[in-house]
Amino acid sequence: MKFWKLLFMNSLILGILIVISSCSWFSMWMGLEINLLSFIPLMMKKMNSYSNESALKYFLIQVLASILLLISIILNSYFFDFVLLNYNIILNFILYSSIMTKMGAAPFHFWFIEVIEGLNWNNSLILMTLQKISPFIIISYTKMFFNYIYSIIIISVILSTISSMNLISLRKIMAFSSINHMGWMLILIILNKTLWFYYLFIYCFINFLVIFIFKKNKIFYIFQLNNLEKNKFLKFILSLNILSLGGFPPFIGFYMKWISLNFMMKYELYMLSLIMILCSLFMLFIYTRLIFFFFTIKLFEMKLKKKKINILFLLTNFFNILALSLSPWLFNFF
Repeated sequence: MKFWKLLFMNSLILGILIVISSCSWFSMWMGLEINLLSFIPLMMKKMNSYSNESALKYFLIQVLASILLLISIILNSYFFDFVLLNYNIILNFILYSSIMTKMGAAPFHFWFIEVIEGLNWNNSLILMTLQKISPFIIISYTKMFFNYIYSIIIISVILSTISSMNLISLRKIMAFSSINHMGWMLILIILNKTLWFYYLFIYCFINFLVIFIFKKNKIFYIFQLNNLEKNKFLKFILSLNILSLGGFPPFIGFYMKWISLNFMMKYELYMLSLIMILCSLFMLFIYTRLIFFFFTIKLFEMKLKKKKINILFLLTNFFNILALSLSPWLFNFF
C-alpha cells in the first residue's frame, strides 16, 4: 500500500475512533469531518471523470448533512440541554435526518447509489462498511426518536428490495443490499447494541468476501459473472457468500437475522417483523438470481489466468459454513 493511502486510511479510522470515544457533540462532528476529508482523496486516486464526479457528489451531500447536524447541535445547546438533545421535535428531526443522509438510509439514499456506481470496489467496500460506523454510533448516543426511526427502517427495507429488481450493475445491487441491511442494523441499535455490533461485524466480513471476488476478477455487471466460468471452485465460494449475505440458512447471515427477529418478537414488533421477513425473502430471490445466472447461462466465455487460491481466503469463507455449529452458542449468548 502506498504511503499516502496508508496515511488517509489511518486518518479515516482516526475519525471513527474520535466519534466512538467522544463525550462532546462538537468532537463527534469533528470526527465526522476528519472521516469525510480522509475518504475524499481515496475516492479520487484514479483521477478519472467517474471517480471525480462521485467524490464531488459525496463531498457536497456530506457537507450539507454536516451543516444540518451542526445547526441542530448549536440550536439544541442554546435553547435546551446540550447533553441530551431530546427536547425539541423539530431539532431532533433535523438531527436524525442529517445522520440518515450521512449513512445513506432511505429515503435519503439517492446520492449513495450514484456515488457507489462511480467508485472502484475498494472504495465501495469502505463506503458500505466503515463509513456507516460513525453515524450509527451517534444514533446510539441519542435518545431514540422511535417513530421516525421505525419509518426509516420500513422505507429502507421496502425501497431497497423494490429498487434491486432488474438491475444489471453489481455495485448498485450491493448498494441496495447495504441499505436493506441498514434497516436491520437500525432496529438492532434500538433493541440491543451488542447484537448490533455483531451484526455489523458479520455484514462487513461477508461483504468483504463477496467484493474481494468481484475485485480480483474485475466483475462489475451481472453478465460479467461468466468470467468465473473457468473457476468452478471460486464460483462455489461466491455462491456461499451471496447466500449468507441474503440470510439463507444455515449460514451465519441467517442466524444474525434469526436472532434479530427473536428480539423483535420479544418487544412485540410483529408488523415490523413481518415486513422485514417479506423484504428479506425478496432480497434473497435477487441474490439467488445472480447465482442462477452464472451457474446456468453462458453469454460469453473469457479465458482467465489460473490464480493461486489464498489459504486465508479459504479459511474465512468456511466461517460461513461453521454457522450451524455456532448457532446454539449465539442463542445462549443473547
